[in-house]
Amino acid sequence: MRPGAREEPIRPGAREEPIRPGARVLVTGAGVTGRAILAALAPLGVSATLTDDSPTALTEYARRGVAVLDPADAPARITDFALVVTSPGFPPTNAVLAAAAAAGVPVWGDVELAWRLDRSGIFGPPRRWLVVTGTNGKTTTTSMLYAMLEAAGLRAVLCGNIGDPVLDLLDRPADVLAVELSSFQLHWAPSLRPEAGVVLNVAEDHLDWHGSMEAYAQDKARVLTGRVAVAGLDDSMAARLLAQAPAPVTVGFRLGEPATGELGVRAGMLVDNAFGRDVELVAAADIPVAGPVGVLDALAAAALARAVGVPAEAIRAALSGFRVGRHRAEVVAVVDDVTYVDDSKATNPHAAQASIGAHQRVVWVAGGLLKGASVDELVVAVADRLAAVVLIGRDASIVGNALSRHAPDVPVVELVTGEDSGVREQDESGVTSVTRVVDVGDRPVADAVMTAVVATARELARAGDTVLLAPAGASFDQFQGYGHRGDAFAAAVRAATR
Repeated sequence: MRPGAREEPIRPGAREEPIRPGARVLVTGAGVTGRAILAALAPLGVSATLTDDSPTALTEYARRGVAVLDPADAPARITDFALVVTSPGFPPTNAVLAAAAAAGVPVWGDVELAWRLDRSGIFGPPRRWLVVTGTNGKTTTTSMLYAMLEAAGLRAVLCGNIGDPVLDLLDRPADVLAVELSSFQLHWAPSLRPEAGVVLNVAEDHLDWHGSMEAYAQDKARVLTGRVAVAGLDDSMAARLLAQAPAPVTVGFRLGEPATGELGVRAGMLVDNAFGRDVELVAAADIPVAGPVGVLDALAAAALARAVGVPAEAIRAALSGFRVGRHRAEVVAVVDDVTYVDDSKATNPHAAQASIGAHQRVVWVAGGLLKGASVDELVVAVADRLAAVVLIGRDASIVGNALSRHAPDVPVVELVTGEDSGVREQDESGVTSVTRVVDVGDRPVADAVMTAVVATARELARAGDTVLLAPAGASFDQFQGYGHRGDAFAAAVRAATR
């Protein structure tokens, strides 16, 4: 089938196109994405100016000959520009972007720019975009999808939030793009109409950025506006978005038996009942990602692959050789029958719940920056699997309070770096709760914290347990990112269990 109705391809210089030669374009953000935007704009003949909150970054770009603008001056000068192209981390409330919206100056993200350039034919025939989004599981699903496309012999590129910006890869020979997109990227990509897109799940995350759960969900739903819309039916919000999707073809996936138009599981086999009739794809036991989440990710990837004609044999071959990415339920070590697992990528409660659910008895390492999300539902859901909890980071007390309400019998140790912390042997609710001060000394905080985490977890764990780093929060309070947090955990495990 051909894609559904789309906008007329937009070509530089055509109609009221804001990236026509000579047009003034303001780029917000001097990071990796900002660099990609500037590089993509350079051959189009526009006059690009860069703004960023970092004076150091602006100075460096100015030395390279890039026009720069102090962000304090940008709102007043916003009408000097025909277009703003923003890095995805900038929220709509940013002063520059809010000024653009008020003045009627269009704001695109890097994905919007990439989509329009791809449609324009500058880089050859437009590619088929297969887009993955969701609160959790995006990277694993997109990686599985890419493996399936390659196994089928298609010229495919893996890009977006998973690695290189789409803009950096448009000049590569490719027929299909496997694209992971965050809610931030989708917010600034209003014209995107992928060949097929999937919403894996929708749970509380980034509410401080989007302003509300509904706004967050609607940004995710932008992947459902192309030819084929796919969503997880076991997730109530994703299922609702699919029911409202304007796509001419809608496909659901579930852990149970698939009805017509769905992918699901029957007698231990993943089955496609949407793009074929009862087509068996792969045995659930052969998926190398633990727990129900691995099955769901595989079903989602298979749905997108099947949407572009990938045969069942290629899906089976891709999954048989698939390896989970770093910091995603990665087994670090097994010592004295205790398994240490790095799932540092579980940066919200929904992801942490799925991670804990893959294990029977867990010493849970949790905390960080919760970004406005509640953890009460998470604690209720996993309480019976918790052997003990080790808490770290800025919002540790929020997790601790939820544990005291919903899992009062679970031992909790909170690790803090402040010198003024006291020790609580038991709070009023009866939960065994201890606060320990981490002796940082001359070491980096990240190393000191994780050394204390592993030492504490070893005290609490018994044979058969899993010590699981699935923090439910972002990492930027004590670490440089989730990768740094996971690496620090793995290093501490190796040092303690030699």
